Amino acid sequence: MAQTRGKRTRTASRRVEGWIKPVEPEFETIQILRDDGSYDEASLPDLTDDQMKELYEWMVFARILDQRALNMQRQGRMGTYPPVGGQEAAQVGSAYALEKEDWLFPSYRESAAMMVHGMPPELTFLYWMGREEGAAAPEGVNVFTISIPIATQVPHAVGAAWAARLRGEKKAFLVYFGDGGTSEGDFHEGANFAGVFKAPVVLFCQNNHYAISVPLERQTASRTIAQKAVAYGFPGVRVDGNDVLAVYAVTREAVERARRGEGPTLIEAVTYRYGPHTTADDPTRYRTADEVKEWQERRDPIMRFRRFLESRGLWSEAQEEELQERLRERAAEVVRKAENYPKPEPTNMFDYMYAELPWNLKEQREALLQELAERGEAR
Repeated sequence: MAQTRGKRTRTASRRVEGWIKPVEPEFETIQILRDDGSYDEASLPDLTDDQMKELYEWMVFARILDQRALNMQRQGRMGTYPPVGGQEAAQVGSAYALEKEDWLFPSYRESAAMMVHGMPPELTFLYWMGREEGAAAPEGVNVFTISIPIATQVPHAVGAAWAARLRGEKKAFLVYFGDGGTSEGDFHEGANFAGVFKAPVVLFCQNNHYAISVPLERQTASRTIAQKAVAYGFPGVRVDGNDVLAVYAVTREAVERARRGEGPTLIEAVTYRYGPHTTADDPTRYRTADEVKEWQERRDPIMRFRRFLESRGLWSEAQEEELQERLRERAAEVVRKAENYPKPEPTNMFDYMYAELPWNLKEQREALLQELAERGEAR
């Protein structure tokens, strides 16, 4: 019996030889602004001049705040921090495509996107300073809490989107993750569920080429991340993540598609982070200075967009100087607000774990109060 099966297998293998073909998906990278800021008029999205200048201001402010946060971390005024530099267009362009009632689900690097969607930047600073007040958005700001574990926010966003669909709400949900996140099971489970139940969610991958130190080609055999959408039965699109107009246009279409009940979209925004994965990382161990310089000098998202605005007569050196001065003052105010935020009561740690505090924690609470009184720090 075994020999017969073996013979049939060999015969079958000869019969089907040549049927299996290599997968060669075609996912072009959508671009509106070329690296030098030039463009084709017909491809521009429907944005007013003021809206385009607002996009630029958000990007510049994001970079200024990012540098402030990095400096504060190095000075011991902030905990571990994940820099945004280089990814401003991907975040600002995508978040700008949302309406106020839409929801944004961030990972840990989306400080720029969160800010555009209404999150006060001083609260994000508080988060990285270890303060619980920075973990939740104010009432009316539809930003979910920051997710530190990789890709866990994907099924959260998909579930929230599905719930909104069941309630008949016309909302879109935008969830961010990195290229490394697509190696996690949570991404695949979320994508599969989103496809099956047509959840109104946009899966936004910022492909910055490294999962901490692991380059993309060692994470996946797929030529693109966008092609992964094919397996789950919904559209995938690849966009130049350093082109803020292309990012906005693609995300806007995906958001409107979700709101119409047409299901999810996977967007791969090809970008690059200039700094470390976090301030605990040393990127010189896994990439060259020349590689970083190439992206900074030839493909910087802010300079590209500035050249575009200048070419249309919408921006000048005088406007740039005024903007830089105004935003640096605003950034200083963000830092002042964060650092002068009312300090929490030391006994708060005992207040939220139990409906009724156990005897041993009551003793510890009293001991803490006594110690604070002896040190003259009683509140």
